[in-house]
Amino acid sequence: MFVKGRWAVLVLVLAVALMVLGCAPGNERWDQIINPDNLAGFWAGVWHGLIIVIAFVVSLFTDEVGLYEINNTGWSYNLGFLIGLSCSVGGGVRHVRSRRRRKKRDWDRIGEEIEEKVCRGLRKWLDEAKKDEKEKEWEEIASKIEEKIRKVLKEWVDKE
Repeated sequence: MFVKGRWAVLVLVLAVALMVLGCAPGNERWDQIINPDNLAGFWAGVWHGLIIVIAFVVSLFTDEVGLYEINNTGWSYNLGFLIGLSCSVGGGVRHVRSRRRRKKRDWDRIGEEIEEKVCRGLRKWLDEAKKDEKEKEWEEIASKIEEKIRKVLKEWVDKE
C-alpha cells in the first residue's frame, strides 16, 4: 500500500513539473517572431523567479528552457523576477532566521547547563552543611552523655 502512495506522489510531482515548465522562460509564448509585442511583465517575472530551481534543472538537459526571459517589459519584469527569486530561494532571510533561532537555542541550552551546575553545587553545599550540623549535633549529644556519665560516676564514687 505504501508503494502505491509513492507512485502517486511521483506522478503528481511530474505532472506539476510539466505544468510549471509550460510557463518557463524561453517558450513560444514570449517569442517575438510568433507573438509580436507580447512581452513578459511583472507577474511573469514573479512566476519565473518562483520556478527558477526547476527551470535550472531542466535547462541543464535542454536548450528550449531558460532561466530568465529576454523578451520582457524591463524594470517591472526584473522586480517581479527578484521577488519570485527571493521567495523561492530565500534571499538570505531563512539563513538569518535560522541563525537567530540557533543562537537562541544555544543560549537556552547554555542557560540550562549553568542552572544545572549551580543546582548541583547548591545541593552539594547544602548536603555538606547538613553533615556539619549533624556532626555538631552528635558532638553535643556525645558531650552531654559524657557529662552524664561523669556525674553518675562521681555520685557512685562519693557513695563509697
